[in-house]
Amino acid sequence: MVIHKQTLEEKARALLKERGVTVEDIANLVLYLQKPYIETLELSTCIHHVEGVLKKREVHNAILTGVQLDLLAEENKLMEPLQEIVAKDEGLYGIDEILAFSIVNLYGSIGFTNYGYIDKVKPGILAMLNSHEGPHVHTFLDDIVGAIAAAAASRLAHDNPQYSDITK
Repeated sequence: MVIHKQTLEEKARALLKERGVTVEDIANLVLYLQKPYIETLELSTCIHHVEGVLKKREVHNAILTGVQLDLLAEENKLMEPLQEIVAKDEGLYGIDEILAFSIVNLYGSIGFTNYGYIDKVKPGILAMLNSHEGPHVHTFLDDIVGAIAAAAASRLAHDNPQYSDITK
């Protein structure tokens, strides 16, 4: 009997799904970010760009690392004071954002501005992940999902230079 071993991408995608995040959830964040600049933008285009970001090995590694740390925090298996910092999503911790920057950086500096904005306003799935309600810890996951959306929005913007404010 041959047992199928998951690829990094398959495992990363499975973890997102297990944690309640769909590609469509992330694509809706991309739509939120880019609709003001591309009036005819459709969700299917956003999904295409999210799928492109989700193919990157750096993204797989960030998802696996971040979700593992969130799971360990849920199980109270981190050393103190890290356990309390991660479990409470301490505002000055910042390592969760640094992990997210590994994703944001894939598509240039526009990714940083997209990420900063979406991390501040926390629309859609980000509001749920950041709610701190229930047994789940999403200290790393909310930033990773925001970073994937920011990177996909940047990828989309790079594919549509005619919509740049410079050309207006």
